[in-house]
Amino acid sequence: MAAFKNEKNGTWYVQFRYTDWKGERQQKLKRGFATKREAQEWERAFLTEKKADVTMPFKTFAELYEKDVRPKLKENTWLTKEHIIKTKILPYFDQKRLCDITAKDVITWQNEIRKETNSSGKNLSQGYLKTIHNQLSALFNHAIRIYGLKLNPAATVGNMGKEERKEMDFWTVEEYTKFSNEMMDKPVSYYAFQMLYWCGIREGELLALTAGDFDFKNKTVTINKSYQRLHGEDVITPPKTAKSNRTIKMPNFLCEEMQEYITMFYSAGENDRIFPISKSYLHHEMTRGSEAAGVKRIRIHDLRHSHVSLLIDQGYQAVAIADRVGHESIDITYRYAHLYPSKQNEMVNTLDEIWKGEK
Repeated sequence: MAAFKNEKNGTWYVQFRYTDWKGERQQKLKRGFATKREAQEWERAFLTEKKADVTMPFKTFAELYEKDVRPKLKENTWLTKEHIIKTKILPYFDQKRLCDITAKDVITWQNEIRKETNSSGKNLSQGYLKTIHNQLSALFNHAIRIYGLKLNPAATVGNMGKEERKEMDFWTVEEYTKFSNEMMDKPVSYYAFQMLYWCGIREGELLALTAGDFDFKNKTVTINKSYQRLHGEDVITPPKTAKSNRTIKMPNFLCEEMQEYITMFYSAGENDRIFPISKSYLHHEMTRGSEAAGVKRIRIHDLRHSHVSLLIDQGYQAVAIADRVGHESIDITYRYAHLYPSKQNEMVNTLDEIWKGEK
């Protein structure tokens, strides 16, 4: 690979020909490199990307994976994937050729990952092990779909770890009332928790709310965005899923309270966040309020579980609840099945009657 020096300013450049994705010959010129080596390395990387076959180093493939996948994902989703790739996958596979990674290599990698510990010195959780393996498998699947890899060695080996369903906890209305009474000394906290408990919205959805999202005439709030703190900046993204875009009816008392709250922000615009606080602030307030009220400390997300549990207790069916909280009805049925009254006795009695009728 040839590199050339620009005698006028002392920098280096490369100029070469390559075949593009249409099979046509193209010429490439790239200037401004400080050293000859940098110029040559850039040319080598460029040609490897254009060639993009399964003989490329795994590290190069990971870079292509980012270019292919990142534009389709929410930034916080990509950052999670990126952390796993950089800290759990590339250190083991970066210099191997993509096509040379075998099932045995994956088994060896799994055994090494199982030895790792977290910041507390404990073994990685079963759920996290499963997530790490799924990311490696996703990389190979992408290589199969796009770059012609023949086999996914991670799928051949099978997963490590297992899905861990987090314990679901919730507050009864009585418990929440005790808690909310303790929050009344800080209006922003009180009204934030009122929205979380009585509407069942997610934490990020709450923090993205603006005055323009409320229609007090029709007593609704529209959920169409989510708040994230990324790279030290406030970022507003689309909500978690397409199903999460929804309009929620608010009870009368909550409508009145939110009107009262929004009038406190006399200078707030239609698109300004009405809860200009952080997730860590809410977590701190959750601890403060639960201790003061003498109720068990639950997670912020458990307020969403509390809302769903309350609606189930009131006899509402999964489809109606799912529409309200932005879930699929099958998810409600599966995750909250233990809260629904059993129909087993009713079912067998019906079957008995059918059989008697036939006899």
